[in-house]
Amino acid sequence: MSSRADRIQPITQPPPAAVAPAEEEILQSSIRAGSIAQVVVAAVAVIGLIYLLKLVMITTLTGILLAFILEPLVELLSRIRVPRGAGALIAVTLMLALWGALGYFFYNRAVDFATELPKYSGRIRDTVSKIRHQTTRIEETTRSVVHPEQDGKKKPIPVEVQDAPNLTNTVLQGGGNFAEILLAISFLPFLVYFMLTWKDHAHTATVRLFPKEHRLLAHRTVAKISLMIRSFIVGNVIVGLVISTISIAVFWYLGIPYFYFLGVISGFVSLIPYLGVFLALLPPLAGGIGTLSRSDVLIVLLTVVGLHLLTMNVLYPKIVGKRLRLNPLAVTLALLFWAWIWGAMGLILAVPIVGAAKVICDYIDPLRGLGSWLGE
Repeated sequence: MSSRADRIQPITQPPPAAVAPAEEEILQSSIRAGSIAQVVVAAVAVIGLIYLLKLVMITTLTGILLAFILEPLVELLSRIRVPRGAGALIAVTLMLALWGALGYFFYNRAVDFATELPKYSGRIRDTVSKIRHQTTRIEETTRSVVHPEQDGKKKPIPVEVQDAPNLTNTVLQGGGNFAEILLAISFLPFLVYFMLTWKDHAHTATVRLFPKEHRLLAHRTVAKISLMIRSFIVGNVIVGLVISTISIAVFWYLGIPYFYFLGVISGFVSLIPYLGVFLALLPPLAGGIGTLSRSDVLIVLLTVVGLHLLTMNVLYPKIVGKRLRLNPLAVTLALLFWAWIWGAMGLILAVPIVGAAKVICDYIDPLRGLGSWLGE
């Protein structure tokens, strides 16, 4: 019995020291997975919030850009002992006067263009009818290949009856969006005025939001973002003036009516990434209906497309890109993201937003890797 008992070995448990590392590794993995999940949820929540608040954020960011544009005028008035509040009021009043003058000018040009448009309606109808005829032939050929007729019988084509479009229905359908945009625009003058008036207070109060040991860093970051936005605005104005001057000269040579303001519109609209080249073609082609020959249309196409490519690949990187120090991949991804979130306004605001993000990343140690990735 004793020998049999000796052969039976007791079941021993592994020592606690062997179990602890495995449990600790599992615990750390769980914590890491939970942290990643929290980051993902927070990112989705932030994107959703940015989308829901797009009207407020677009209005605020547009007001910031306009305030930076008017800031040199307010500083100039303050040097001649004009109070900052009065200088901001003068600057905003001049901005509104400029908007009104441009709106009145463009409205009159649009009325003149609409008055002269019936003269060329015959050519427009002929061109549209040719395009429709060719499109119809392509559709019929494609339909005969994809759906061949069986037993010599043609399948009935479904017909959908729709109400004719009219101005009343269009206004009623888009009334809500138009009212929101109008409300946002009405806030802009007041927003810009208070930004200019309370600039120093807003700067100081923003810096004081941080602990004392980080206030100097926050002050430098805010100053660097301000310098970046000024550089962005100045660079865009320089590039826009260069393109507008060349466009005005070409449109004048081709005899396009109102070449002086069509060239300015085409030049500055061309600065919009991706969509700019298509939007820049509309003013000269619409203004040149009835006066441009086929060779003139080709010249307009080559001029606008060539200037856009020159701007995006040479002038913009050298004048604007060096000031912002962003790499093209980061800019392209930012344009794609903000255009998806905010539409056309996202294309305009994407570059200063990603530029400000790079400045913030450069001054925060854990984010410096992301800042170097956004940079050149």
